[in-house]
This record gives sequence, structure tokens and C-alpha cells, in this order.
Amino acid sequence: MVGSTTKFRNNQLISRLGYYISLFGAALILLWIGIFKFTPTEAAGIKPLVENHFLTFFVYKIMSVQAVSNLIGTIEIIIALLLIFSAKFAVLKKYAGAGMIATFLLTISYLFTTPGTWKIVDGVPVTDFFIIKDLMLLGFGCMLFQNNTNE
Repeated sequence: MVGSTTKFRNNQLISRLGYYISLFGAALILLWIGIFKFTPTEAAGIKPLVENHFLTFFVYKIMSVQAVSNLIGTIEIIIALLLIFSAKFAVLKKYAGAGMIATFLLTISYLFTTPGTWKIVDGVPVTDFFIIKDLMLLGFGCMLFQNNTNE
């Protein structure tokens, strides 16, 4: 009986550790990428993605390339802050999760709307792998949105 209690506690500890590594890891990624959006290099880098998407193609008619990138960066930074503060305030998990779902569904869809994104290399289809990480972040966002209880 004692052994199973210790095993249960160890499993809980590992689960909590994994959760917080995922939480703060996702926050770090969003914060870092969000800050980089304020640079001209990243603003130019995301332009082909944004201008070829059926939901975002029009934004460059309204705002400059840098302003669009700044807006996206601001959204990413806000989601990162929601993640960080959700460690203390559980009610924020649902908002952080919703923001992650919207953000990463959109970014993953860029794989299918941007010309030239997919290439065949040695018979294997490959893409810009920096977007592939968004699958994991989308999954974590779904978990946060669904389970907004205290950790």
C-alpha cells in the first residue's frame, strides 16, 4: 500500500513537472517569437505567409508590413503573458488556451495556403519546419482550454 502511494505521488510530481515545463516552454516560445516580430527581418519573413492566406490577405492594404508584424507580435506576447500568469490565476488558462488555438490553427494553415511551402527532398515531402512546432503548441492550447482547473 505504501509503495503504491509513493508511486502515485511520484507520478503526480512528474505530471505537474511536465505541465509546468510545457506551460513555461510555450510562454517562452511565444514571448521570444513575439518580440522578434518587431524586427524588420521577421516582418519581411512572415509577409508571404500572411499575404497568401484567405483570412489575412487584406491586412497589408490596411497596415504596413511592420505594423502587421507588430500586431501579430503583440498578440503572441499577450498570450505568453496569459500563460505565465495562469500559473497563479487558473481562470486565465481558458483565455491562454483559446488564444493558442486561434493562433496555431492559423499558423498551421499557412502550410497549405503559401505557395512553395512544400518541397520534395530526396523523395520526402518537407516544409518550413518552424511551423510544425505549432502542432504541439496547438495541442497544449486545447488542453488548457478544456482543463482550466488549478494545477
